[in-house]
Amino acid sequence: MGNKSWIVVLIVAICGAGVVSLFLLVLAGLFLPERQSLALGDKVGLVEVTGTISISDPIVDEIARFTEDRAIKAIVVRLESPGGVVAASQEIYDELRRARSKGKVVVASMGGVAASGAYYVACGADSIVANPGTLTGSIGVIMSFPNTGELLKKIGIEMQVVKTGEFKDMGSITRPLTPDERQLVSDLIGDVYDQFVNVVADARRMDVEAVKKIADGRVMTGRQAYNLGLVDRLGGFKDAVTLAGQLAGISGEPTVVKRRKHATTLWDLIDNLRGMASTVASRVNRESVSIEYLLQ
Repeated sequence: MGNKSWIVVLIVAICGAGVVSLFLLVLAGLFLPERQSLALGDKVGLVEVTGTISISDPIVDEIARFTEDRAIKAIVVRLESPGGVVAASQEIYDELRRARSKGKVVVASMGGVAASGAYYVACGADSIVANPGTLTGSIGVIMSFPNTGELLKKIGIEMQVVKTGEFKDMGSITRPLTPDERQLVSDLIGDVYDQFVNVVADARRMDVEAVKKIADGRVMTGRQAYNLGLVDRLGGFKDAVTLAGQLAGISGEPTVVKRRKHATTLWDLIDNLRGMASTVASRVNRESVSIEYLLQ
């Protein structure tokens, strides 16, 4: 084989190695965390809970992925939320507890607002860090029904209802609650309230009756919550990360990572549009019936 042939083979080999390396880097970028994805050593995973808590699946999935990642020694949950749907808050709380049972350190970091359902989520952590001015607390449950009956009478609209049970149309916008319906709703939210209080009492190692004294829906600052034993320490996000690293035994400043979002495909776009349409439809339906069942 001549010199030129050897040169051609060498060039092809170099190009092939380059292509393989590029492919591996792209593959790593898809499946490794977003920030400093190639960093070595132990890391702290960051999970963000922002806005009203309405669905839990994406957040639960993030926590689960960090839980199974051996390089992730601790998880910091950054909370910027006024609360939200009961079951969604409970599912995120449960997943944080599962992460802890698998050996992960979990620290909750409260931002500007971390109240009600967001505080429920924070109770799943080993430690809670809040800013002195954070708005938190609001331990309670609310369920509300609009009543447009008088308005409908004025414009001549009357609803004819056929139902299979006494409570099947409970919460109808065309009439007020009956005494029996009001008692049923009271019992329902009372049960959820007891669940909330018991979670707080267990997480904060407080007596249930002591929790009930401050579980009246009141909002409080981070400093007030700290003085009441609802928060472990005062500080910002960096303090929470440092604490997570210390509790997990990470030496030096911890590397914080977030899950990388996968590249958007046409099918992702279609799913997003379909999800938006579903959300709009559900909001229209909820506003027409408007039964709010929230940890707020």
